[in-house]
Amino acid sequence: MSAVGVVATLTVAEGKNADFEAVFSELMAAVRANEPGNEFYSVFQSKDDSQQYKVLERYVDQAALEAHSKSDHFRASGPKLAPCMAAPPVIEYLDGI
Repeated sequence: MSAVGVVATLTVAEGKNADFEAVFSELMAAVRANEPGNEFYSVFQSKDDSQQYKVLERYVDQAALEAHSKSDHFRASGPKLAPCMAAPPVIEYLDGI
């Protein structure tokens, strides 16, 4: 089975950048510490739009991605991130080659 990539585009509400970044930093640390099937998990802020962030993710396979979405740390981050968001996330799934 091949690697799976994810690009998530997140639009943060005005004035919520610091809150978003704090919560997401905790989530990144938890993913890296607890998900052996995750090979890369990082967030980047757009240089063109300071309210837009891209999360770049790489998993060894589909099962690792599914384990991520079911993890306690991922599920706990949702209620913390929700007040920071200006729009629903836009998620793109990619097949590794």
